[in-house]
Amino acid sequence: MNPQIENNFRYHAPKEGQPEKYQAIREKAKELAYLIDELCPNSREKSLAFTNLEQSVMWANASIARNE
Repeated sequence: MNPQIENNFRYHAPKEGQPEKYQAIREKAKELAYLIDELCPNSREKSLAFTNLEQSVMWANASIARNE
């Protein structure tokens, strides 16, 4: 059994204090998303910036869920 695989593919119920951390990350990412939307012309690159920002939020929250 591989502990990393077991950890990565199990449900991680939120622990005390984690929802607030998730929210803080989402709020900052939303600020950046609005800045990107305001300053960048509509383009493939802008779409990729949004996609990668969403991925960053997801992985940051996964880091908290999996490792705290």
